[in-house]
Amino acid sequence: MDLFDIIGPVMIGPSSSHTAGAARIGLTARMILGEDVIKADVGFHGSFAKTWKGHGTDRAIASGLLGFGVDDPRMREALVYAQRASMDISFHTVSIRGAHPNTVLLNISGTTGRTLNMQAASIGGGNIHVTSLDGLPVDFTGTENTMIIQHHDEPGVIAVVTSCLAGARINIATMQVYRHKQGGTAVMILELDAVPGPDTLHIIRQEPGVKSVHFLHRRLV
Repeated sequence: MDLFDIIGPVMIGPSSSHTAGAARIGLTARMILGEDVIKADVGFHGSFAKTWKGHGTDRAIASGLLGFGVDDPRMREALVYAQRASMDISFHTVSIRGAHPNTVLLNISGTTGRTLNMQAASIGGGNIHVTSLDGLPVDFTGTENTMIIQHHDEPGVIAVVTSCLAGARINIATMQVYRHKQGGTAVMILELDAVPGPDTLHIIRQEPGVKSVHFLHRRLV
């Protein structure tokens, strides 16, 4: 346990789990989507379902979806800012079997029509755990430099990505690959020891089997 675990993050209160963590979930979803959010359907499970209004979890999620940091004072009026930004955002309760008590299910759409379905939990101290992307089970926190690649499940794609990172002298700390079915859509989650430059990201995006590449900088999430 380090000092951050004891005192928690710099944030807008009242709760690191119900505000800071929720804001980080919204911000992570926005960064993975890769564009401004114009529509969001937000489902609260467990403890969140019981306390989201009183603890301001709705405002925290909206704040993250708008791109505000966890310590941004605009979080208190995030729903007003969302309305000004013409973001259509709605909240409701859901029941997800086996999910963490502080779980959020997000369905969001961006300015170009891109969509994202993400399930994540606020696990305390402002930390989060992303457990699902577009129906695929995943497992990452965003506390490390994280590259998220959606791609076709075909031979050679993983090799191209890892070779490109090796050529840029970027070490892979952890790597996970998930797929719906053989030959279908897959997701690669890579935690990296360094931040890839724009040229590296461009090369990976140009790989024919790659559908999308998003990068979560640990200092920004």
